[in-house]
Amino acid sequence: MNTTTLIASALVAALAAGGAWAQATSAGDAAKGREKTQMCQGCHGIEGWRTAYPEVYRVPLIAGQHEAYLVKALQQYKSGERSHPSMRGIAATLSDQDMANLAAYYAQGGVKTARK
Repeated sequence: MNTTTLIASALVAALAAGGAWAQATSAGDAAKGREKTQMCQGCHGIEGWRTAYPEVYRVPLIAGQHEAYLVKALQQYKSGERSHPSMRGIAATLSDQDMANLAAYYAQGGVKTARK
């Protein structure tokens, strides 16, 4: 098998796997995700918000983020692959369906929280 054929085969396999992963993570229900945002909106919906635990950290706004990325991040917090203690605690309480629902809600973009 020549190098070009090998590279083309690997690319096709990667694209097929990526498509299957994207389909698997798009099963979220945004309406149900909205019902679970109380634990997210206090930090991730406030522009410029910083936390002081465990260290000063700029909290990212997550509205409009890619759905698959949000699911993967939550899975990584739950497994311990990502180590932020607050996020690990929150992710530990979420089922896979909860993660998909929250990701579907936040991926819509335009999510806002009230300001003082």
